[in-house]
Amino acid sequence: MHAPGPTLHTARLILRPTARQDFEGFVALLSDADSARFIGGVQPPSVIWRGFTGMAGAWALQGFSMFSVLERSTGKWVGRVGPWQPEGWPGTEVGWSLLKEAWGRGYAIEAASAAIDWAFDHLGWTEVIHSIAPDNVPSQQVARRLGSTLRGPGKLPAPFEAAPIELWGQSREAWRARRAPSNG
Repeated sequence: MHAPGPTLHTARLILRPTARQDFEGFVALLSDADSARFIGGVQPPSVIWRGFTGMAGAWALQGFSMFSVLERSTGKWVGRVGPWQPEGWPGTEVGWSLLKEAWGRGYAIEAASAAIDWAFDHLGWTEVIHSIAPDNVPSQQVARRLGSTLRGPGKLPAPFEAAPIELWGQSREAWRARRAPSNG
């Protein structure tokens, strides 16, 4: 059973709403110091459960949340990517967090591109942001490859207000213009 919402397919990935069986993947993601470094740090399973159910609940209450990302070839859960806008958030975000073993394969860009398309086409968003820590160079590179630009410092709501973040983003028009087939 999974939360209500769409399932998206890319060349190598399946993006679907949070499902009960994804909890172990969330635990793996948030138990690894490298993977969890920029998303709240290592957490115990009881805290991970609260965030996990909050993500699933956002599907029911808001009609969107981060998708669970699975490899099409194996069905293995490799991370969470997608729209995210909790109360007090600085904008309409599409974010990404992948298991360390999935880094460097282009999955973040592939999944985030599908999620951005979906957010613009189905949620009617007019812009997307990415809240990225100033020293999270790999996520900055993903944002750049997605066509986002640095907009400046941002602030997250409590209890994260002390964490330094930069806001990266782009408009729906810029996204669509960049993805349009060339006429040459």
